[in-house]
Amino acid sequence: MRVLLQRVKQASVTIEQQVVGEIDDGLLLLVGIGPDDNEETVAKLAKKVLNCRIFSDEDGKMNRSVIDISGQILSVSQFTLYADTKKGNRPGFSNAAAPDLAKPLWEHFNRLLAEQVPVATGEFGADMQVALVNDGPVTLWFEA
Repeated sequence: MRVLLQRVKQASVTIEQQVVGEIDDGLLLLVGIGPDDNEETVAKLAKKVLNCRIFSDEDGKMNRSVIDISGQILSVSQFTLYADTKKGNRPGFSNAAAPDLAKPLWEHFNRLLAEQVPVATGEFGADMQVALVNDGPVTLWFEA
C-alpha cells in the first residue's frame, strides 16, 4: 500500500464537473493498493496517517496530528502510484492490485480513518480532477 499525503488548507475532487468530495484544513491522501495488501496493511497505514504529527503546535513546531487539530481527510484512490516507469516512455500498471481487491481495501481504509476524523472521498476508478492548496508545502510518502 502506498499513500502520498499532502497537508492542505483545502482540497476537492470533481467528477464530470460535480464536486464529490471537499475538505478544509487537513490531509489529501492519494492511495494506491498493491496486490499483496490486506486489512492488516491498511490498518497499519491508517494508524500512521492519523497519528502523523505534521501540523504546527503553539510554538510553530510540527507536533500535532490531523486528529489533534480536528482536521479532515480527502481520500482519493490512485492506482498510478504503482506505475512501473523503468522501461520505455509509457508506464505500466501491472504492479497495482486488481480492482476487486483494491476497492474493498480502499473502502476499509476510509472507514478506519472515519472512526477518528471526517473523511471525504473521490470515486474508485473514476476519472477525477483533484484540486488542492498544499500547506507548507508538506508532502510525505508512506509505504507498507
